[in-house]
Amino acid sequence: MEDRVLRKLFLGFIQIHILHHADEEPIYGLWMLDELKEHGYSMSAGTIYPILHSMTNDGLLLQEKQKVEGKIRKYYRTTEKGKEVLLEARKKAFELFKEIKDS
Repeated sequence: MEDRVLRKLFLGFIQIHILHHADEEPIYGLWMLDELKEHGYSMSAGTIYPILHSMTNDGLLLQEKQKVEGKIRKYYRTTEKGKEVLLEARKKAFELFKEIKDS
């Protein structure tokens, strides 16, 4: 149960992280998975891809397919809506971290 609660809590952080990187340059699932692992998030491809698809369905990410080494790779980048959400999330995260840092 505790693991499930933490996953729900961290999902927002993961989505902000995805928006941040997809705003800098197009990303793809396995790259993002490795990036998140570098920051201590333990997840599988079976977790990251549904998150990416959900964010695409919500209009936060735009998916583009490109052929890479003979295979189709899906790249994601932020939409205008995604950029707006990221900007607001940065403000809220900054305020939250200031508050809990001082506690």
